[in-house]
Amino acid sequence: MTPEPLTFAGLTLDRPRLMGVVNVTPDSFSDGGDFIDPQNAIDHAKRMIDEGADILDIGGESTRPGSKPITTEEECARILPVIEGLADCGTLISVDTRHADVMRRAIAAGARIVNDVTALTGDPESASVCIDAGVDVVLMHMQGEPQTMQDNPTYGDAVQDIFAYMQTRLEDLQAAGLAQEKICIDPGIGFGKNLEHNLRLLSGIDAFHALGVPLLLGVSRKSFITKIDRDVAPKDRVAGSIAAAIAGWDRGVQVFRVHDVAETRQALAVWRAIEEAEDL
Repeated sequence: MTPEPLTFAGLTLDRPRLMGVVNVTPDSFSDGGDFIDPQNAIDHAKRMIDEGADILDIGGESTRPGSKPITTEEECARILPVIEGLADCGTLISVDTRHADVMRRAIAAGARIVNDVTALTGDPESASVCIDAGVDVVLMHMQGEPQTMQDNPTYGDAVQDIFAYMQTRLEDLQAAGLAQEKICIDPGIGFGKNLEHNLRLLSGIDAFHALGVPLLLGVSRKSFITKIDRDVAPKDRVAGSIAAAIAGWDRGVQVFRVHDVAETRQALAVWRAIEEAEDL
């Protein structure tokens, strides 16, 4: 019997789904300060919808390497006006946070997905908040903390180690009451990984399909691109970001967290059209 196709947060995954990044922060690595004003962030998010975003990921705390934590009150002050301003936009809202109180308040404001860089381990109340609210979650892998995660990341084998970690997280969360169909996983490119680890994950990401949940890939504008080619500013890494996204789609990734929605959508559409032409 053919298995039922995977879905996530009500979205069918028979085509690439794009999660548009909306950083309401002064210090994110790529666009820090660009959208700190709530109305600018809302306008930016609406442009992303027009460009084809299926999900809007709203974040108020930078977790770039070396970033400093902020209070939950400051995080909420940044993101809640944006989430409230987008609540009726007709597009899924995700909150990018590792704090249970922020999750709770963002869900009340209209978020339907929680995207947590700690895979719901950073706050002891996170899992119960998500389970009680019935939201979908993205579990990301991060070795260490943002302040220190790039100091000396170490793995036996990045794919095998992170697979085992995610398998344990899925088992623990399902035992706690979080249904498997509510979960998407993200191997966490650049979060406690060096270039070798990142490339190993990207080349072997199809191994994670054995976990039976959708895969999200966040490669957009990340610094590993400059370690392969020349060193350029984050906003000049679009081509490398798209190349990595196409490699992910070719290996079965279903959801892509991106800054450049229109460009990524076009590239993936052309790639898919070429691949599908083999059957004509």
